[in-house]
Amino acid sequence: MTKIAIVVFSDTNTMEAMGKVSNAFMLATEAIEVGDELKIIFEGAGTKWIGELEKEDHKLHGLYQSIKANITGVCKFCAQAFGVKNEVEKAGVFLIDEYKSHPSLRNLFAEGFQVVTF
Repeated sequence: MTKIAIVVFSDTNTMEAMGKVSNAFMLATEAIEVGDELKIIFEGAGTKWIGELEKEDHKLHGLYQSIKANITGVCKFCAQAFGVKNEVEKAGVFLIDEYKSHPSLRNLFAEGFQVVTF
């Protein structure tokens, strides 16, 4: 079994960023289908995606809904810094604060995950 960690850093403000998130979700979908161990984390400006993707009229809403149960969480520090903590909590997505209020990306490597960033 492959261990994959997908970390989304991309902001929400460009078509390129939406393409990155779409590609991240396609990788996640494939990993889920074959039974890989998967972690999906939103970091930095990427924390803003949760509120956007919760909107039913967003182009990626359906794809987001299909992988949402597999989202590990969102950086607590960055969600606060980007003003989206309430949106993340409302969406029921876990806020991660393993290392100084951030996810521990180092732990992903220590646990044997292949880390892919978008």
